[in-house]
Amino acid sequence: MFRTLREDIQAVFDNDPAARNWFEVVFTYSGLHAIWAHRIAHWFYKHRMFTIARIISQASRFFTGIEIHPGAKLGRRLFIDHGMGVVIGETCEIGDDVIIFQGVTLGGTGKEKGKRHPTIGNHVVISSGAKVLGSFTVGDYSRIGANAVVLKEVPPNSTVVGIPGRIVRLNGERVGPLDHGNVKDPVYEMIKELQGKIEELQQEIAELRSRNDGGHAGRSDAGASQDGGSPVEAGHAGKGEATDSDGPKPGSDHGEAHGDKGNSGAMRETASDGGVGHDKGGDDRHDGNGS
Repeated sequence: MFRTLREDIQAVFDNDPAARNWFEVVFTYSGLHAIWAHRIAHWFYKHRMFTIARIISQASRFFTGIEIHPGAKLGRRLFIDHGMGVVIGETCEIGDDVIIFQGVTLGGTGKEKGKRHPTIGNHVVISSGAKVLGSFTVGDYSRIGANAVVLKEVPPNSTVVGIPGRIVRLNGERVGPLDHGNVKDPVYEMIKELQGKIEELQQEIAELRSRNDGGHAGRSDAGASQDGGSPVEAGHAGKGEATDSDGPKPGSDHGEAHGDKGNSGAMRETASDGGVGHDKGGDDRHDGNGS
């Protein structure tokens, strides 16, 4: 028993740089007080003196702000830092060298009997405000990020963050046990990747638009050089010609038609007169030759 007490005190020095001496640790660390009170309550619980065990547990909760059910099984060298608001359920099992920060809940998710709380492996760090709910195992050397809600099993050497908890790793390497602030956020990483994809697509769309605009401009210039003017002017000119050829306009166009008919008649008369003169000239020549 005294060996266990010494290990509990040493765990405080190993994990809290603010710890200065044994006297301060023994008389001022509420997490240490809650663990010691639980060891007494758990002894009564194992001997089926449940009421006495619960009285001790509730008294410890009143003085420390940490509620540990007498039926929970705690490993060696457990360290509860600050501890206010920590709740550990009846069928919870905690391994050795585990660190728990304030506001952590190790609870169940239903009213079923039997095992309904999580099993925490060795060398696990559970950061402040995290909720581990359900009957599953959190593997050794795993880390639960602050305010994470873990609802399913966690393999060893893993880091869990988010709501609900998602497993992430930091470059595939295990980091220091107290470095719980250096954790990648998978949601942020995914949003960052999607933002990069969106920027690439926007750049491709801009390039395609510039190519299409250049192609239209080249075709327009080629059409203008062939027609001797812009495509718009050529189109207006074609429309004007088509309108003139559709039919004569009233007034001046009708007079021009009559003038054309008169000119054609005069031309026929002139041609006939020329033919007569030509015949007369031939007769004269014939008479001269005859004479």
